[in-house]
Amino acid sequence: MPTAKSPIERHTIAVVVDNEPGVLARVIGLFAGRGYNIESLTVAEVDHAAEISRISLVTSGTPMVIEQIKAQLDRLVPVHSVHDLTENGPHIERELALIKVAASGDKRIESLRLADIFRARVVDTTIDSFVFELTGSPEKLDAFVKLMVPLGLVELARTGVAAIARGAEPL
Repeated sequence: MPTAKSPIERHTIAVVVDNEPGVLARVIGLFAGRGYNIESLTVAEVDHAAEISRISLVTSGTPMVIEQIKAQLDRLVPVHSVHDLTENGPHIERELALIKVAASGDKRIESLRLADIFRARVVDTTIDSFVFELTGSPEKLDAFVKLMVPLGLVELARTGVAAIARGAEPL
């Protein structure tokens, strides 16, 4: 009897770790060694005194694969805690992008008009180009980038997702 395939789900996971050399390499190695993909990855120290960093990562997989990822992350030695923000309830995701557009004439005017609609800031300009700074959900950034392609998109840099749970409770 054929079995139904489990749906692929996108999950945002926050991992609290010691801020020490090699921790990120161990986390990435866990994903690479098992063939899991990391769609987005950001890391920053969140407690200087305690030398604690927070890794925010976005990955996709079946529910079983997501559970395996979380369990394997939780077993790594420098990991303090693993939180599946997607499963834990409402959370906020934001990303920063720098978008370089080279355009003139009507395309230049249209790129500025769209930037205004999306609330992108012009952070650099020359006679023939702009660099826009845009923050928001990954979907918002994707929509803006898609609109900039025919207008002269020449370069894109994205930070990756930073995410935090809603409400008063800490991780």
